[in-house]
Amino acid sequence: MNNVGEQDKKIRFTFGVVALLIGLFIAGAIWLKVVLFVVAGAAIGTALLNFCPAYKLLGINTCAIKSKD
Repeated sequence: MNNVGEQDKKIRFTFGVVALLIGLFIAGAIWLKVVLFVVAGAAIGTALLNFCPAYKLLGINTCAIKSKD
């Protein structure tokens, strides 16, 4: 069951890649890198799977509604 639409998917994927790149190249605390990698993994994972568990819990669906014509 998909609940992530195309526009949402693009935003999640882009955000995940940016977070991943920042995590790779940022100098500083290791905990910040870990947080960025977890956020990136969640964003990219939900984009690739077209499913967001938080959306499921909240009853949100950003997929386009297909008509029954």
